[in-house]
Amino acid sequence: MEFTAPQSPAGLHTTPSWLLNQAATYAGRLIGEGFAAHDLRGYHYRLLASLAEDGPASQADLGRRCGIDRSDVVAAINDLAGRGLVVRAPDPADRRRNVISSTEAGAEVARRMGETVARVQDDLLAPLSTTERAQLTRLLTRLLEHHSRH
Repeated sequence: MEFTAPQSPAGLHTTPSWLLNQAATYAGRLIGEGFAAHDLRGYHYRLLASLAEDGPASQADLGRRCGIDRSDVVAAINDLAGRGLVVRAPDPADRRRNVISSTEAGAEVARRMGETVARVQDDLLAPLSTTERAQLTRLLTRLLEHHSRH
């Protein structure tokens, strides 16, 4: 996929906010295309990856872990359950809550989607050296940490 800068004021093209926005748009498009090959979306991956990494959780805890709004968690879990990728079971400690667990099929899909994410990172960051990729990640992390406190 080739990047073509839109026609806008020349000075805008050198501002970090504009560059970050354009890079995020491009990254989102790449990730979206990669996930579409699995017939899934970003929410699905975040939930499956969280279950694979951290184990079963209530819907509310999953939403907090993944930074996904409660109503979106419910819709995504419904979709994943309908595909046989997760199961709901009553929480033994609190029967009013459901605990969500990944199935074997869900764990396999999470693994394959993780491979897709890795390929997208390689495509997105192709012009950067390993050192530059690490530096970019550190700088973006620092920016996000700063702004998440404010």
